[in-house]
Amino acid sequence: MGMIGLRDLRPNDVGGLADIWHASASLPGVGPPVLPSREAMRWRFEHELMPACRIIVAEQGGEAAGFAAMKLGERVLDQLFVRPGLLGSGVGRCLLDAVKREMPSGFTLFTRPTNPRACRFYEAAGLQILRREIHPRFGDPIVVYGWRPGA
Repeated sequence: MGMIGLRDLRPNDVGGLADIWHASASLPGVGPPVLPSREAMRWRFEHELMPACRIIVAEQGGEAAGFAAMKLGERVLDQLFVRPGLLGSGVGRCLLDAVKREMPSGFTLFTRPTNPRACRFYEAAGLQILRREIHPRFGDPIVVYGWRPGA
């Protein structure tokens, strides 16, 4: 597979990263009950994520392998997605380690309880369950996790 590299977002990444986001969110239990279209997710990437987030791209073999989008001011990991064929390859861990470096005083995120793989991933990386609530946009259950250094 090759080394995993991290870099900042480039303008020509948008389509490929939106495709990764859509493909990953399409996996069973990952995305909302009714998944937005690929076009809608590309729009959200450009108009919601890019203006509000610091986005780090993971690359492997010259191709985008995943991304993390962080709202640094709010100390929130807004999105972390890995290309479905690369789950378990270390890309997610590499991105999460970068997020910890970007927000060293801690951060929160949420995922869906219907995505046990993500829950195990975050718990193995030292994140704690803070609370369970309802997704503000989609209305389905979510689990809110938090990470603090030394916790």
